[in-house]
Amino acid sequence: MVLMLYSTLAISQSDTTESKIPFEGLDQTWYNGGDRRDSSVLKGKYFTAGVFLDVNYTHSFANPIDNTVVGSTALSRNNEMQVELGAIGGEFEYNNARGKLMLQVGANSTVIPRDDGSPYRGQYQLPNAYRFIAEAYGGYHFDKWRGINVDVGMFVSYIGLNSYYQAENWEYQASYTSDNTPWFFNGVRIQIFPTKHLKIEPWLINGWQSYGKFNSMPGIGGNITWIPSDNVKLLTNDYFGTDTPMSANRKRFHSDNSFLMRLYDSPHSKGISKQAFSLTVDVGFEKGDGVNGFTSDPVKGPAQYFLSGMFYHRLWFNHNHFAWTIGGGVINNPGRYLVLYPTGDASPLPNVNNPTQTEGTHPFDTSPGSQFKGWDCSTNFDWMPNQSITWRIEYVHRHTNVPYFAGHGGVTSPSGWTTTPLPANWAPDLVNSEDRVIFAMLFRI
Repeated sequence: MVLMLYSTLAISQSDTTESKIPFEGLDQTWYNGGDRRDSSVLKGKYFTAGVFLDVNYTHSFANPIDNTVVGSTALSRNNEMQVELGAIGGEFEYNNARGKLMLQVGANSTVIPRDDGSPYRGQYQLPNAYRFIAEAYGGYHFDKWRGINVDVGMFVSYIGLNSYYQAENWEYQASYTSDNTPWFFNGVRIQIFPTKHLKIEPWLINGWQSYGKFNSMPGIGGNITWIPSDNVKLLTNDYFGTDTPMSANRKRFHSDNSFLMRLYDSPHSKGISKQAFSLTVDVGFEKGDGVNGFTSDPVKGPAQYFLSGMFYHRLWFNHNHFAWTIGGGVINNPGRYLVLYPTGDASPLPNVNNPTQTEGTHPFDTSPGSQFKGWDCSTNFDWMPNQSITWRIEYVHRHTNVPYFAGHGGVTSPSGWTTTPLPANWAPDLVNSEDRVIFAMLFRI
């Protein structure tokens, strides 16, 4: 929200350059959540192709017998090589008409749709229809100021700073702020670039990471990004909607705000070649239909809000071919309305997700007043021999105030197999903390 104070000043700045390219000449290759390449090898006059490949191997020190990772959108299975994401597609442009299509396969095509309950209002299995689409939109570019783009379709979300594509992120397992906020939107966006340094982007979308609408009201929101120099980036994302099934009077507000700063830049150095940090702070709440925002009320209901933050510091070495990142974050989400479900669905939508027989039999409590607090920290080391590939090793520790992560007994059955009948007294083995190591190969052109 702070960035609103800068928008009037930025719009009034004179833009003497003849070029119409937004943010032209500003070095954006160091951002957390941004493209670290300075050019694309597959760029053409009308079409620029893109390919992403994200392969990981992760080990939880709890060593769950079913190999399942819970509470994460970045990971799916322990102790196995997994293709988390394979995406191919590109951007099209001809006579101001524009479009982008990125098709995806891999574990993400199951992990991401599982968190959307909107398709269970109505028919036609939207999670399957959209499962293999990462981005799909078309629109028109207007030659006004530095450009105005009007796009309709599915586009990636910026809320939580991190990119949907891991090749663009400083960390692999995102902190709670990013992992519990949307990865995609389905609707309309308008990108307005009044000056070289400013973007204003309104949204009209189906809802909060939802293929359809939970109620009759669409989600509304937008992004403001201000890049005053090569070394600073500020942005805010703000959202308002009704995203609780069958609770049309429960309103959700969310504000996501990030500040990125590059502290040092010497790309030709064999020692430290770059230093930067990112800080993200989110605040939001739900109010109505039995919950009351930031304060509990005996009539209106318990408090239901979201407070979180994450901070990452990164050092690059040897001409930016190596990097070390350290950081982490905190979360407080009474009502648990943004928490990833570790063991399946939650009321009021029974059996909304059912990839295994246990999901739906032991739902995670998301009733008003239920508490959820957590913190995490991580550190990783990257080897980046060129702009197209990153090899990463990362250590992560996460903790919550309630049992949440998969313990040694796993979350599937006494044997870890979905074919094993469930005894009456069996329950998923959830624990308060987890420690894991992640190995990843991230490729993009």
